[in-house]
This record gives sequence, structure tokens and C-alpha cells, in this order.
Amino acid sequence: MREFIIYGQPVAKGRPRLGKWGTYTPQKTVEYENLIRLSYLEKYKGESLIEDQIKLNISFYFPVPKSVSQKKRQAMLEGKIMHDKRPDIDNCIKSITDALNGLAYKDDNQIVEVHAMKLYDETPRTVVKISTLTKEGENGRKTIN
Repeated sequence: MREFIIYGQPVAKGRPRLGKWGTYTPQKTVEYENLIRLSYLEKYKGESLIEDQIKLNISFYFPVPKSVSQKKRQAMLEGKIMHDKRPDIDNCIKSITDALNGLAYKDDNQIVEVHAMKLYDETPRTVVKISTLTKEGENGRKTIN
């Protein structure tokens, strides 16, 4: 299993924009995807690309809003209140999978299972765990690596 942390507030993948010279990716998305790549390379530079089927486990930690009461803040930090605001979780996942394409694995079509959560914490960050899957026997698969 490969696990790494991307420090900073999670950023959703922005939609391509149409400009004077054609389509382009929003700057905020480009910067966040570069941060994801750097965070991965800090720990796994020189590792070979994963070629097996992949399971991703991603936890997105967002800062607690300053305007909430102490009681609500505590509930958020304990995970009793989950982050159900923007950005959408599927767009956050897309930022991660696209940034790691060709870096951690050959292609994001290798990803066959994803578990993701949006939580609150004092330290905004994203924790990514990449596991490989292999089929075993008649009744399913077993996680390895």
C-alpha cells in the first residue's frame, strides 16, 4: 500500500474553460494537481507504476468554519457532523485520480474501487491510500500490497 498526505484545503477538479485560444484548465486546479504530484513524489519518487487493479481510500479534511458554535465545532471535529458543503466529493476525487495518472499508476481506468469521505479537522489536508487488488478464488478479491 502507498499512503501520502497532501497538505492544504482540498480542491475540486475545475471544469475546462473556453478562452480566446481554446480550452484551458483553471489555474487553481493546475496548482492543486501539481501539489498532489509533489506530495506523492516526496515519498514515492523512483517507484514503478502500479499495473494491477487499484483500490483508493481518500479522506478529505476541510477546516471548521469560524462562525460555528463551540458545541457544533466539537461535533465536527469528532466526525459526528460530516462536511456536506461544496466542493462535491466526486470532483475532489477527480483531482486526485487525474493528478496521479501516469505517476502512481499507468491509467486511472485501473481504479476499480474508491472509498472517500469529507470530514472536518483543524489541519486541512487530503490523505490518499492506494492499494492493489488481485482476484482470489470464486468469491471475490483480496487486497494486497
